[in-house]
Amino acid sequence: MNERSTITRSTTSRLPAPLSDVALLTTRLLIGAVLVAHGLQKLGQGVGGVADGFAGMGIPLPLVSALFIVGVEIVGGVLLIAGAATAVAGLATVVAMAGAFLFAHFGTTVFVDDGGWELVGVIAAGALALAAAGPGRFSVDRLLAGRGARTEVGVSG
Repeated sequence: MNERSTITRSTTSRLPAPLSDVALLTTRLLIGAVLVAHGLQKLGQGVGGVADGFAGMGIPLPLVSALFIVGVEIVGGVLLIAGAATAVAGLATVVAMAGAFLFAHFGTTVFVDDGGWELVGVIAAGALALAAAGPGRFSVDRLLAGRGARTEVGVSG
């Protein structure tokens, strides 16, 4: 591969730093804020109330499921906002959203106004992308890795 094709590929396959880091930060902040808001909303209902709602939807182990979901939404959301344990928080969010899709939104329309899965789908996709790409430069994960560490974003090859 010549130098020109290498330059073209690298500038068209992903955003250059620091734009990629700003994009990851923005994604973390938005997804994290939505998760925390939904977790606090559930916490306001009380975990028992959430578990009762889950039981009505046929979700197995409704109390355990409610504790898991509230924990992922609040703790996972805060971790994503901070960019700490990003892969773990992202994957836990994907699991939570997959459960929401299967038990609450499967067989519905796309649109959230009709009980659809668009919100859980977008949250899951964003969380999966963060788990795969990492949190970016502006994150606790990066600070813990040391200033010399570099976060790579995108697919190599």
